[in-house]
Amino acid sequence: METPDNQKTISTLNHLIEALMDGQKGYQQAADEARDADLKTLFGEYSAQRAQFAGELQNEVGQLGGGKPESSGSVTSAVHRTWINLKSALTSQDRHGILAECERGEDSAVKSYREALANDSLNPAALSVVQRQHDAVLASHNAIKKLRDDSTPAN
Repeated sequence: METPDNQKTISTLNHLIEALMDGQKGYQQAADEARDADLKTLFGEYSAQRAQFAGELQNEVGQLGGGKPESSGSVTSAVHRTWINLKSALTSQDRHGILAECERGEDSAVKSYREALANDSLNPAALSVVQRQHDAVLASHNAIKKLRDDSTPAN
């Protein structure tokens, strides 16, 4: 049954689900269009991870009595611009640009997780899931950043 305390947790989890769905779609697009085999594989793995994480949070929402959990990405302009810029980088197949845009998307995801962890709205069970996911999202952010730093920008 949904309680006032659960409403805060549900709202926070639904926000994270939106961010995860954005990332899942963006990484899937990147995996589909990247030419570099290593990036295709990495982006495919991150897309699957984001879908799995969204599913975990959707289950949490259901257990809290939140009705139908969020099932689509956000419509915020900043996130939309990031994935439009990714599309442009993919079209040019600029490895550095692709990784820079993926890092920008990861920045947004990490920010969403940090806000969720900082606002004290999560019950203990949800907090555990969100903390674990945050750590994995931060690790993927750092991996993308390292790949970007190691690539040479196109001239």
